[in-house]
Amino acid sequence: MCRLALPLGNIGAAPGWRKGASGFSYNSTAGEVTQGIDGSGLTAIVTGASSGIGSETSRVLALRGVHVIMAVRNMAAGKDVKETIVKEIPAAKVDTMELDLSSLASVKKFASDFKSSGRPLNLLINNAGVMATPFMLSKDNIELQFATNHLGHFLLTNLLLDKMKETARKTKREGRIVNVASEAHRFAYREGVRFDKINDSKSYNSFGAYGQSKLANILHANELTRRLKEDGAEITANSLHPGMITTNLFRHMGVFDGLVSNLGKLVLKNVQQGASTTCYLALHPQVKGVSGEYFLDNNLATTTAKAKDMDLAKRLWDFSMELVK
Repeated sequence: MCRLALPLGNIGAAPGWRKGASGFSYNSTAGEVTQGIDGSGLTAIVTGASSGIGSETSRVLALRGVHVIMAVRNMAAGKDVKETIVKEIPAAKVDTMELDLSSLASVKKFASDFKSSGRPLNLLINNAGVMATPFMLSKDNIELQFATNHLGHFLLTNLLLDKMKETARKTKREGRIVNVASEAHRFAYREGVRFDKINDSKSYNSFGAYGQSKLANILHANELTRRLKEDGAEITANSLHPGMITTNLFRHMGVFDGLVSNLGKLVLKNVQQGASTTCYLALHPQVKGVSGEYFLDNNLATTTAKAKDMDLAKRLWDFSMELVK
């Protein structure tokens, strides 16, 4: 059974720049939160690893000795990031594999190829995402943000779960699943998830749809936690908000993109800070056994009531299973 190694109060949330009970804060970098941690012997998959916090997450995990599989849509960009990491860290174990999360066929091929490789899997970092896009459908005719940010990761996790359970049993080391969500879950559609209107272009709101997909990331981790505990699997699943970061996620947001470009360095996190909570959840011993929680700035944080709604989480799970069949 997954169990809490520490009372949750010991890693409570702290807003802003003040250090929380974890000893880390808004300003902490991924390098700082993993300092002194030995990740050798662990294997991780990081989605969306060719840019932004995905590439920094990959770099820092590799720096700590983790064998990193960079799951990328753009293989040329992924190769460039891999070469940069290996140049900095000659002993780094990094591989790239192609993955387009907006395509269920691509997710299935990736999972099949990974399992065929015979590699173990300790850490699954569901990081990739698109933000506030105009209304578009995925290759499977599902609204693009829901398809990419939630459904692709939902299927990927399900397809790799047996491999993670097997690895945890054989190595006697806890597996960890980390969903990169967002505080934008607070701005999801009023009903949370529009099960009956997922593809409704007329009522589509780009940021509401983004919030819906990020709410789904949190609900997914929570329902996954419940199922893993029922199975007695030594695997945890948590979600997080990385912070407002100067990345290319803002490219579809018009004037706001310009503001980000001009003011970003003053008010937003850099990628080293943005990747910190992901790396903290992936490697830090403080969160051993902690599952079904939401983190912000390397500390526990609160969500909306909808994000804690286990009936909604169960409905989303069943809905997602139908979509990926």
